[in-house]
Amino acid sequence: MDALRHLARPLTDQTLSLIAGGYSWLPQRMRESTGGTGTDRAVRIRLMGRPALAVRGPDAVRFFYDERNVRRHGAIPEPVQATLFGHGAVHTLDGETHRDRKKLFLPLLHADRIAGVVDEVAAAWDEAAAGWAERERVVLFDEAGLVLTRGVCRWAGVPLTDAHAGAPADAHAAAEAVARDLIAMVDGFATLGPRHWRARRARGRQEERLARLVRDVRSGRVQAPAGSMLERAVLHRDATGEALTPRTAAVEVLNVLRPTAAVSWFVAFAAHALHRRPEVRARLREGDAAHAAAFAHEVRRFYPFAPFLGGLAARDLSWHGRSVPAGGMVLLDVYGQNHDADLWGDPYAFRPRRFLEHPAERDELIPQGGGDPWSGHRCPGEGIVLGLLEALAVRLARLEYDVPEQDLRVPLRGVPTRPRSGFVVSGVRPPDRTTWAAPVGAGLGH
Repeated sequence: MDALRHLARPLTDQTLSLIAGGYSWLPQRMRESTGGTGTDRAVRIRLMGRPALAVRGPDAVRFFYDERNVRRHGAIPEPVQATLFGHGAVHTLDGETHRDRKKLFLPLLHADRIAGVVDEVAAAWDEAAAGWAERERVVLFDEAGLVLTRGVCRWAGVPLTDAHAGAPADAHAAAEAVARDLIAMVDGFATLGPRHWRARRARGRQEERLARLVRDVRSGRVQAPAGSMLERAVLHRDATGEALTPRTAAVEVLNVLRPTAAVSWFVAFAAHALHRRPEVRARLREGDAAHAAAFAHEVRRFYPFAPFLGGLAARDLSWHGRSVPAGGMVLLDVYGQNHDADLWGDPYAFRPRRFLEHPAERDELIPQGGGDPWSGHRCPGEGIVLGLLEALAVRLARLEYDVPEQDLRVPLRGVPTRPRSGFVVSGVRPPDRTTWAAPVGAGLGH
């Protein structure tokens, strides 16, 4: 009877409420559904004109990632495809088609590939940081984006300079241009207005540039490094035996470059955490691999990035007494789950030690989704994100700098959010390179 009452209750479309509420929108709907107790794990809503079911919790993660329940094809709104993922990307596929395309990315799960990306980005960081001492102020968010772009492009075999007319010939200017575009794609995917249109233009530029590069590799004009992500995209064939079109190959290469550049959000959050919790810095300075991993997990859990993930009901579904018809939306409450008191005890306290006391479980901590990264929709690059964040957090902890007066608020309304100032530092005093380059866990085995 309780489920029938929920089905009979008229639903007001929540799209405008989502835009206004940002990260807190879905957790608030969960609280309202239980009169403020916050103990519910499902709520019926209406979004973008469709009935929707929002779910939370480890069991809900398994429910959401079961392809018998939720499909991705047709689920990602066009504005998100046109900015964040790209049209025809692996994220939009289901079943065997998805699993076949995902083979392109599976090497990202291997420890040697993770270490390769981390080494390239760490080298780019060390080179950049050596010059920060000569500058009056440095915006860490911007610098991290540039460092990550240089490192991942070098690792992926993607040149930053381009011979076509209008492209920057200077290597530094070319790196800055690519970094701006990669960051813009992420910054504008969930918003309206200038940021969104900037993201669309950025994706268009980079897809065109990389599609041209794919054609040049196939024609023999350019040599792709053996085993590189560029070579894999050029050679990959889908289930039909057909090679990817140059545009689709470009989209999938960008689906390695773009999320790596997005680690700049986590670098800014890491700096924010070290500023607010200076006692954490001492352990990181030592390069202890377990503590660096715990810190990386806690940054991704505590700070907001994706508010939720969405799919479409593959059939009529019911979860915890709430139902949604086939074709309705199913939302996984990522931010709410990462701040669920039943899972984390004190979810709004930044406490890396929690991950030393209780290792991160696959379907509990879901900043980059849940499920099986080998066959499901969980991001195969999650190990790379962890490895990069561990390595850069240690370097950041060993960097001496001043934090001038600035706006360090992290607003919850805009998606994706970050410290408003981008985290500005001044008076940088880099340590000896042999000291800050000591190895840590690099995300291996997590």
